[in-house]
Amino acid sequence: MPRLIVVSNRVSAPVDPAAGSAGGLAMALSAALKAYDGLWFGWSGETVETFTGEPKFEDRAGVQVALVDLEAQDVDEYYNGYANKTLWPLFHHRVDLTAYERSYGEGYERVNRRFAEVLAPLIQPDDLIWVHDYHLIPIARDLRRLGINNRIGFFLHTPWPVRQLLVTLPHHRRLVESMFAYDLIGFHTEEWLDLFRDYVVSEARGEIDGLGGLECFGRKVQTGVFPIGIDVDAFTAARDSREGVRTYDRMAASAAFRSMMVGVDRLDYSKGLEERMLGYEQFLHDNADMRGGVFLVQVTPISRDDVDTYQDMRARLDATAGRINGEFADMDWQPIRYLNRSYRRDQLAGIYRAARVGLVTPLRDGMNLVAKEYVAAQNPEDPGVLILSRFAGAAEQMGEALLVNPFSREELSEAIHKALTMPLEERIRKWQALMQVVRDTDVSIWRDAYVKALNALPVGETDDAPFHRDGRADAA
Repeated sequence: MPRLIVVSNRVSAPVDPAAGSAGGLAMALSAALKAYDGLWFGWSGETVETFTGEPKFEDRAGVQVALVDLEAQDVDEYYNGYANKTLWPLFHHRVDLTAYERSYGEGYERVNRRFAEVLAPLIQPDDLIWVHDYHLIPIARDLRRLGINNRIGFFLHTPWPVRQLLVTLPHHRRLVESMFAYDLIGFHTEEWLDLFRDYVVSEARGEIDGLGGLECFGRKVQTGVFPIGIDVDAFTAARDSREGVRTYDRMAASAAFRSMMVGVDRLDYSKGLEERMLGYEQFLHDNADMRGGVFLVQVTPISRDDVDTYQDMRARLDATAGRINGEFADMDWQPIRYLNRSYRRDQLAGIYRAARVGLVTPLRDGMNLVAKEYVAAQNPEDPGVLILSRFAGAAEQMGEALLVNPFSREELSEAIHKALTMPLEERIRKWQALMQVVRDTDVSIWRDAYVKALNALPVGETDDAPFHRDGRADAA
C-alpha cells in the first residue's frame, strides 16, 4: 500500500484526540495517515523574518507532520490576501467583497512554489499526494515542474463559482490551467463539478470524455463527486459521553420548558447570520402567540478578526441581536443568546440534542457539516427538525430537511413555525431519512472512496504535457 501525503494550509492533526476538540475531518485524515504510514504537510502558523525552507517534523498522536514557517509578507499576501480576500469571497459569490490586488496574487504563487520546494524532497516514488482546498490550488503544477510524477489529487472544500463570476478574477485561466497538473479533482456536489466543467468547456474550449474526465490545456484530469460527512460513531460517542450528557442536561434545564433553536457557525459573511436573525425577527412579528416560548442559541466563534469585513460584520451582528432582544425580551425571556466563543465537540453534541430546531442557513457554503452533526445528535424517539439552506452543499443530499431560501425572511419565518409545530410522527420520519444520509456519507467512506479513486489512476498520466517554469503547458 503506497504512503499517503496530505497537504493543507494548516495541519490540523490532533495533538491529543482524547481531548474531544479535534474535528471529524482531522480525525479521519489522521486515521488514514496512520494506516498508510503517511505524512501531513502544511504551514506551522508561525512567521519568521527570513524564509528558510527547513521543515520541522513532529509526531502528533501517531501522525507524522512536517511544518514550514512563512514570512510575515507571505502570510499577508498569500493567506490574508489572496486566499481570504480574493478566492474565498469569489468562490462564495461575493464579488462585492473580492479584493483583486496584484501583490496578493504574487504572494499566492510564491508561497505555493515555496511549499512545493520544501515538500518535493520529502516525496518518495510511490507516494500518493492529496492536496486540500483553495489555498494550494497551484501546488501540483509547481511539484510537476520539480519533476514529481506521483499521483496527485486535489479536493475543494468550498463551492466552485459560476463561470460569469470566475472570469472577473485576473488570470483566472492560469489558475484553472494549474489544476490540470492534478490527476484527480474532487468536489462535494454535482453542481460544483458541473460549474467547473462549464468553465473548462465554455471558457477554455476543453472537452468532457464521458467517463468523468476533462481534457484541456493539452492535458487530461479525472474528476469526481465525493460528498464529505462526519465521523458518525465518534460524534455519537461524544454525544453520549459524560460531558455531552452534562451539556444536554444544562441546556434542557436552561430552556425552562421553552423550545430551543440552535445555530453554530464561525463568523463569516457566507453563513447568513444576519439574514438568519432577521428571519427569526420576522417569525416573532408573525407569531406573537409563540413569543416567550422559543429562543435561539447562536454560537459564533470569531474568525479572521484582523480583516475589516469581518470586524464590520461582527459589529452588525452585535447590533442586530441587541436590537431584537431589546424589542422582544421580557423579564424572564430573551429571544437570542448570542455567544462569541468555541465549544468542544462533546459540548456541541449536547447543545444540538437539546435543540428542537437546527438552523443551518448559509447564503452559500461548502458541505456544512453542522447540518449532519445536528441530525446525528438527535434523540431518535423525539428528534428535532433541521432547517437547511438550499445553498449549502448538504442540501443536495438532505432533501428531508426543511429547505429554505435564506435571503427570504418570510420563508425562514414560515419554516421556523412549521418546524416548531411539526407532529412527532413526521419529525421521526424525516429524521430517520436524514440519519441514513449521515451514515451513508460518513467521513471515513468519503476518505476511502477518494484515496481508492486516486490510487486507481495510472502513474504518469500527466507526463505528456509537462509544465514549464513560465506557467505554459505544451499542447498535446
